[in-house]
Amino acid sequence: MPIRLRKFIGTILIIMLVLVYALVANTIAVATLGNAPWWGHLLYFLFTGLLWVLPAMVLIKWMAGPPQK
Repeated sequence: MPIRLRKFIGTILIIMLVLVYALVANTIAVATLGNAPWWGHLLYFLFTGLLWVLPAMVLIKWMAGPPQK
């Protein structure tokens, strides 16, 4: 697969990942954190704010990988 096509596909996938992840994380937060203290909100959004980086790292590694012949 050419590197340009791989980067294009990876970019689209990262955008979709961020949008879907944000919707799911906020839906879970609204459903479960209604009566939680402020530190519960802080911990939840700190954790979920960093968790999306793991699948994005995998995509970026794939995008930057050596071109296959």
